[in-house]
Amino acid sequence: MVKFIRKLIGGILIGGIVFITYTNATINHNSTEFIFKDIEKIKDHKVGLVLGTSAKTIGGGDNPFFTNRIEVATKLYENGKIKKILVSGDNADISYNEPKAMQNALLNKGVPKEDIVLDYAGFRTLDSVMRAKYVFGQNDILIISQEFHVKRAVYIARTVGIDAEGFVAQGVPIEFNIRTQIREILARTQAWTDVHILNRQPKFLGEKEEII
Repeated sequence: MVKFIRKLIGGILIGGIVFITYTNATINHNSTEFIFKDIEKIKDHKVGLVLGTSAKTIGGGDNPFFTNRIEVATKLYENGKIKKILVSGDNADISYNEPKAMQNALLNKGVPKEDIVLDYAGFRTLDSVMRAKYVFGQNDILIISQEFHVKRAVYIARTVGIDAEGFVAQGVPIEFNIRTQIREILARTQAWTDVHILNRQPKFLGEKEEII
């Protein structure tokens, strides 16, 4: 009986590793051709979707993930590659508001307020991407985040019928990044499961607010 249990546990572990490897490889393979780092190589998009993160680190310093996403979104806007910027993130309570923080940062960079659209219900990457389609009426978007993140987002977007491309924000030093990279491995497996097995939908949809 003990030998059987050991074999069962071993089989489950091996199966889990294989599944995680498969889902990560699938997302990477099917998104890479739509990911860009050179601003001259991307087509023009009406809307750029900036995925949310905290403006500050736990220690209270500037979060380089946030700062670099704002920098590249501003650059894309100034170069006419995007006309509107949809900032989507978590607004869990009155003291934590990712979309508002992104809006303020973009305003400080000179982006006009009328060209910034706030999505307060981007609780997960899946929510941000699917709400861009079903709430904000976009079937063609440019997703902006770091490379590891933007690949997952583009995969989700294209799986649900959005003609999405991704633009890579500058990465961050390894001391900021190693935990995030480890979490991303499991996040990709979750994303694949959400769109192919669970058919998971955003937590909130609500009325349409089409970006025109």
